[in-house]
Amino acid sequence: MRHWRKLLRVLHRDIGYLAVGLTLIYGISGIAVNHIADWNPNYSIQKTTIVLDSIPKHLGKDEMTTFILQAIGETGNVKNSFRPSPNELEIFVEGNTISVNYDTKTVTQEKFNPRFFIKETNDLHLNKPKGIWTYIADLFAVALMFLALTGLFILKGKNGITGRGAWLTAVGFLIPLIFWYIFYG
Repeated sequence: MRHWRKLLRVLHRDIGYLAVGLTLIYGISGIAVNHIADWNPNYSIQKTTIVLDSIPKHLGKDEMTTFILQAIGETGNVKNSFRPSPNELEIFVEGNTISVNYDTKTVTQEKFNPRFFIKETNDLHLNKPKGIWTYIADLFAVALMFLALTGLFILKGKNGITGRGAWLTAVGFLIPLIFWYIFYG
């Protein structure tokens, strides 16, 4: 029995060390995505409005797109543009969405830039790389389950699973079960 507990401690420790980097990545991403209603976790968005002196309404869509881009100093490649109404133009440039209102002569831009490090953690968390990353993420999930289960048996006595640990483990199961019951029951 003593040898078994020692082996669990060694494996728990070493697998725990291996899991630190991925745990931090998934933890940071998890917090970011949990608050998606409050902010965009992948991009910072800067919205600006410019009022032009004049807009030549007689131009076609492509000519108007060129005119607007020159007027606001946008040099990016146009991905697409369209007219949602006769008095409006939407222009999509890499990293910039431009809305033009011919009547008010306003040009609204929404420039978005990837959030350094957080976007990458979200991409990994959501398995955007696919391929081998899927297997790495699966191994990490198995490692977390192993750490959770072996953690139950590392300590013995009043602080172990037969004492205080049993109560804390029960609370750890009760919290998701209560939320499951409230939201899905």
